[in-house]
Amino acid sequence: MLKTDITYHRASTAEDLHQILNLQKKNLYDAISKDSKEKEGFLTVKHDFELLKKMNDACPHFIAKYNAKVVGYALSMVREFRDQIPVLIPMFTEIDKAINEQNPPLNYMVMGQVCVDKEARGQGVFRGLYQYMAQELKHKFDAIITEVDIKNKRSSYAHKAIGFKVLKNYTSNGQFWEIISLNT
Repeated sequence: MLKTDITYHRASTAEDLHQILNLQKKNLYDAISKDSKEKEGFLTVKHDFELLKKMNDACPHFIAKYNAKVVGYALSMVREFRDQIPVLIPMFTEIDKAINEQNPPLNYMVMGQVCVDKEARGQGVFRGLYQYMAQELKHKFDAIITEVDIKNKRSSYAHKAIGFKVLKNYTSNGQFWEIISLNT
């Protein structure tokens, strides 16, 4: 796989969404070994098709494709979905606190989850997804905000390497999180 053969799109079909869910399933915290969690990172939230589609209808997700196969994704989550995924409610509460301290407050999009297929890692897909996302959202949002479980060192380092800055740290359900932001 050559990075020049990877293309970036907005999810537009049910097949795109099913491929996102298949990639997600392979990378969930409970689906991978302890060694893989430490070396490769992991996903915390499991979505179902109905919620993923509703999120996509509000703001289409960002996907990387190779030969028509989704090899990476970054999920879009507008604020209206704040109560749809219980584990993310504390994140939205903490984002609101951090944003309200800024003048003027940021108009932001939450990146709900990012994942790159193991076969596509090291090809710039992570960076490509965020560059494409920032480009697509720059006229509508000031920033892309997400959170990273501090135990997910690979994800934390990768986000900071492409320009994310820590807005705030907090603890929820016994986990330590970083809320991070990237200006668009």
